[in-house]
Amino acid sequence: MKSGSAVDIDSVSRSFGSVKAVDGLSLALAPGEIVGFLGTNGAGKTTTIKMTLGLLAPTSGTVKVLGGDPSDPRVRSHIGYMPEVATYYPYLDARELLSFYGGICGLDAKTVRRRTDELLDAVGLADAAKRPLKTYSKGMLQRAGIAQALLNDPDLLVLDEPFTGLDPLARIHFRELLLDLKRRGKTVFFSSHELGETELLCDRVAIMKKGHCVYQGPVRDLAGDGAANLERLFLKTLEEAK
Repeated sequence: MKSGSAVDIDSVSRSFGSVKAVDGLSLALAPGEIVGFLGTNGAGKTTTIKMTLGLLAPTSGTVKVLGGDPSDPRVRSHIGYMPEVATYYPYLDARELLSFYGGICGLDAKTVRRRTDELLDAVGLADAAKRPLKTYSKGMLQRAGIAQALLNDPDLLVLDEPFTGLDPLARIHFRELLLDLKRRGKTVFFSSHELGETELLCDRVAIMKKGHCVYQGPVRDLAGDGAANLERLFLKTLEEAK
């Protein structure tokens, strides 16, 4: 699917009763861009992600993904998503897990087999592919979730705290995987508390505080020398934001 912006969030607010979880957010993501979505717990990140996925409707404003409505199944077929905490059937193995999700995505059996082989190798689970998921560590389950999110070769990949549970080597491999997606013109949008990983990966960051976006800017503007890095920017922005 083609669009000028991979994601276009325009003046979006979302309320839950008297609580305004997101307030007047505007954010656009270009094709081939990696954008980090930062903020403390309760800042509105997960609510925004759910609206981007079409799982929640905005109270006001509009969300367009890949040029269409994110709740449209035709649009969703081009989105990959990994939640912060994913629950899988514990008696499935990794191959069975991807076969199950491939069926949900409407992929044919040949494509599922090919993508399963590619992805289990890419996330370092090829040797554990036939082990039940109940025997996996937290980091292994996270890697299985990454493979599941990439199964349909999405144009937009949305990740909620993707680095949780990953050991240093797995983080390096995952970082290279995301950078390869960027080189292929895919868009990656992820929330994270891992500021170091975000600074290494992202073209831009957006920082949320109490439902408001209080900063948007390119990571390349940060020196990364201890005087002006993402961690300092994050703390300074939250301190100064009203």
